[in-house]
This record gives sequence, C-alpha cells and structure tokens, in this order.
Amino acid sequence: MEQKIRPRHPEKVNNPINPIKKKPNWIRSKILNSKEFFLTKKIINQNNLTTVCQEANCPNITECWSKRHATFLIMGDICTRACAFCDVITGKPKQLDIFEPHKIAKAVKKLNLKHAVITSVDRDDIKDGGSIIWAETVNAIRDLNPNTTIETLIPDFKGETENIDRIIEVAPEVVSHNLETVRRLTKEVRIQAKYDRSLEVLKYLKESGLSRTKSGVMLGLGEKREEVLETLDDLRKVGVDIVTLGQYLQPSEKHLPVNDFITPDEFKEYEIIAKEMGFRHVESGPLVRSSYKAHKHIH
Repeated sequence: MEQKIRPRHPEKVNNPINPIKKKPNWIRSKILNSKEFFLTKKIINQNNLTTVCQEANCPNITECWSKRHATFLIMGDICTRACAFCDVITGKPKQLDIFEPHKIAKAVKKLNLKHAVITSVDRDDIKDGGSIIWAETVNAIRDLNPNTTIETLIPDFKGETENIDRIIEVAPEVVSHNLETVRRLTKEVRIQAKYDRSLEVLKYLKESGLSRTKSGVMLGLGEKREEVLETLDDLRKVGVDIVTLGQYLQPSEKHLPVNDFITPDEFKEYEIIAKEMGFRHVESGPLVRSSYKAHKHIH
C-alpha cells in the first residue's frame, strides 16, 4: 500500500498556485560550507534543537553558521498561526519541553556564542503564550553564559501585557518584534496579526525602559514606496531603535507570490532615509533577515 506523504503546509493546500519567479542576479546566497558550518550544524542536531535558519529556509544559513551565528527557535517547530509568507509549519503544536531552556543554554556554551538570538513559533494554544518558557530560556542562557548578550525576537502575545512583562523582567539586550509588512497588506500577509497591535507591543516594550527595541519589514509584496516610508515613520514614533529591511522570497507555490524584486539601490535609499529618521542601526538589502548581523545591534 502506497504511503501518503503529508504536505508540509496542509493549511495552504487549497491556496492558489503562484509560480515562483526567477530571482534576479543580485539575489545570490553565499555558500560557505566551512568546518565551522558543519560544527554548528552538528551541535544543533546533537542537542535536538530547532533553528529558524532551517525552518524558515533562510538564504544566509551557510554564511551565518560558518561564523557560528544561529537563531534558535523555541517551543517546537509547529506554529498556531498560518501567515501567508512563512515557511514554518502550521498546526497543533506538541507539548512544551520543560528542559528546552537548559538545552539552548548548553548549545550557546558549546558554540561559544558572544551573542545569542532566540525566537519562537506563536503559541496561541497556551494561556501564557509561551512567555514563561521565554523568560526561563533567557535566564538559563545567562546562568551558563554570563558574558553572552541576548536578542529575543518575540511574537505579539496577542498584546497581553502580563505575558510581555515576563520578557521585560528578564531584560534581554535587544527585544525585537517584526511588523513584517505595511499597514495595507497586513491582513493578507500576517492574517492573525494586527498592524496597530504590533506597534503597541513595540511601544509598550520601549516605554517599559528597554534600551534597544527592533523590528523587521519585508519588501516585494506589493507595497508602495510611500507606504514603506510611512511604516518606518510609525516604527520611529513608537521608539524603535533598530530596523531591518529585506526582500520577501516565496517559499513555495502555495505561498504569497513575490510582487517585485527590490533593487540593491532601492534598499540603499531606504537605508539612508531610515538613518536620517534616527534609527540607531539599519540593515537594508535583498538578503537581509531579522537576525542578520544581529551581533552588531547591541552597541
């Protein structure tokens, strides 16, 4: 009897087919299959850890892993949300691993990371949204790696401040929450998220005294130039210090199509404008992702 293969994204099976466009010549990933890359891969696999580098099919994985940079994905690899751009699996998540914070801390030590980036799937299925595990992970990393700085790329926790407060209490050096796209496209791109709610989360983080807040935006989904500038302005108004701008790349034919490929010159123009707006750090380029060169953002 032939075994049926379960699709990676069952929630997108009935989506229309969007042929993947040929990438322009300026979008080329760096292939650096170095000794450091394989060592990083080995440590991650031996500790049964999940990284967003793998789950989101990041184009910079070999470059970052060769430098021993990795973004850990906590609370499993199954998300409760079904964002139309994302390559992380949607479905019913597994039970939380109470030992995960210690596993992450051990991996950070083995990799000898000076800066660790942690993100997670959305866990709308549990009351605290996973914020308790979040806080325990930060504390575990600090206990075992007192000289390591930490960036947390958090979900919106549905805007519930008691859950956001747990992140604030452990005070990572950088707290990031991605806006992902412009206001007009949010409902189509992020589906269960809200543009203004994300801005409120970022505002709440900053007003709670955190020294560095950060957000990321994808381009190429059909946004207009004035909408990008409006989004950057909205982020500055809520005190965001660091912003990343990168090209959206379509993971499969069932995901949202790329509307257009933003040129390196356009990315450079946005970088200049963002810096003039007062952002402390700006990463802007076709292959930039949320945690790309994150170690630079703590200064």
